[in-house]
Amino acid sequence: MNTNRLIYLPLGGAGEIGMNCYVYGYGPEDKERLIVVDLGVTFPDMDTTPGVDLILPDIAWLEARKDRIEAIFITHAHEDHIGALGHLWPKLKAKVYARRFTGTIGKLKFEEYGLPTEAISIVAARPETVTAGPFEVQFVPVSHSIPESSALVIDTPAGRIVHSGDFKLDRSPIVGEAWSDEAFRAIAAEKPVKALMCDSTNVFSLHPGRSEATLADPLRDLIKGARGMVVATTFASNVARLKTLAEAATAAGRTVCLLGRAMRRMVTAAQETGVLQNFPRTVSPEEAHDIPRDHLMLIVTGSQGERRAASAQLARGKYLGLEMKEGDLFLFSSKTIPGNERGVIRIMNSFSEMGVDIMDDAGGLYHVSGHANRPDLEAVHTLLWPQMVIPMHGEHRHLREHARIASGKGLTSDVVTNGMMVDLTRGIEVVEYIETGRTYLDGSVLIGARDGVVRDRIRMALNGHALATVIMDESDAPLGDAWVELMGLPERGKTGKPLAETLENQLGEFLSRAGAKVLRDDDKLDEAIRRIVRQVAMEEIGKKPEVTVVVSRLMEG
Repeated sequence: MNTNRLIYLPLGGAGEIGMNCYVYGYGPEDKERLIVVDLGVTFPDMDTTPGVDLILPDIAWLEARKDRIEAIFITHAHEDHIGALGHLWPKLKAKVYARRFTGTIGKLKFEEYGLPTEAISIVAARPETVTAGPFEVQFVPVSHSIPESSALVIDTPAGRIVHSGDFKLDRSPIVGEAWSDEAFRAIAAEKPVKALMCDSTNVFSLHPGRSEATLADPLRDLIKGARGMVVATTFASNVARLKTLAEAATAAGRTVCLLGRAMRRMVTAAQETGVLQNFPRTVSPEEAHDIPRDHLMLIVTGSQGERRAASAQLARGKYLGLEMKEGDLFLFSSKTIPGNERGVIRIMNSFSEMGVDIMDDAGGLYHVSGHANRPDLEAVHTLLWPQMVIPMHGEHRHLREHARIASGKGLTSDVVTNGMMVDLTRGIEVVEYIETGRTYLDGSVLIGARDGVVRDRIRMALNGHALATVIMDESDAPLGDAWVELMGLPERGKTGKPLAETLENQLGEFLSRAGAKVLRDDDKLDEAIRRIVRQVAMEEIGKKPEVTVVVSRLMEG
């Protein structure tokens, strides 16, 4: 009797867009050999994760089994697929495999963190095969909004899996490889596809996806018609769009300047690896100063409203000596990711106040998605005709809709979200629920989402903070008055008196009548002072602040 099983476990990216991390395993129960597909990040917001720099998947389950990990495969170089590699690889230390452009970006991240770049191996496209324990893995070129994106063909003793990665059906993508129906027909013809793990991002878009090539003429016409300086923003990693924008600017008689470290790094990596050729000539920001505004186009970072990116800097004033003026044009050649609307609108309003004309993608002329729409997903189902379709890369509603469509075509399908371990040996059977969460990069330190650091930060942001200090003498009596320092709270309460003074008076009254039992016990004293500060603050300003109590005791002798 065969006791081996084939498992699939998403740790990120299934039930959300971003932070992709998927695990496949084959072998006896709890002894499976494992491979990891992608280690991505998602991005914080000031409402729920103030001060956090990046959000990464919780890989505690993987780390506890790192001796069973055969390899890590990275499908492409978007941050939501590779962004956590430099932070989490030291916990796993497995061999990393990627195609050349993706591997180059990965090695740059390793160099930044002082990690061994030789841990990343560059792999050619199918038919080259990586053997990782019981798995044989091939990279299959697909079109997407970054060069050398790949689906994975994962052959196991229990059958063939196709992990789609991010993809679209673009047969003329400007930069990168075109989508090929023939390549996927060949995959299904070689052997039956047991399971397709498939991108679900655009499942609600009902029209077929459009090619990057369709943008060239509308962009050229827009830029030609502009009066002043033109500035365009898009994802720094969308090298094809950067080329489309630069070529449109050149055709309109403008000189191009790239602003933003991430954008320049992506273009350099794409040129060095040979995936980007014949990119129009660009000038430095210093050279751009000497070019007439109506002959200049800037292509800048910050399409999602990031506060430190070039777009936001221009919206606040000057950036590297360049500034927007009345009559200039600012173009968002990108789609705003849900959750980023507030930052983008803030930038739009700032430019509007300057008299800058703003163009976004509301009409669909200046941006195309990098993900397959519903008709394209159905076309891939038909090409591969897998035994099972497991939607991934999407919020729950995306996964559910994708599963419904696949089931409607007679394919076995179900929703599998982060932490659900399924056995694919005979179907989609949930065998275990793994506790999954998030890890925060807070400054230069990784912290757990449940550690309380961000929770305390949010509480202080909402309620303010009070520091109450009391000094006790050798006989456990108060030495002088208590004093209170406030942060993030109104200076005066409803009585009109200074809030700190009111709090100090109330604490003084308490200390003068407190019994010896309380005054001797630091815990009881801390609890009582905390309660009084919160109660009095509530009466005075309608808020209960976070309170820190410091009790200092003078020692005898």
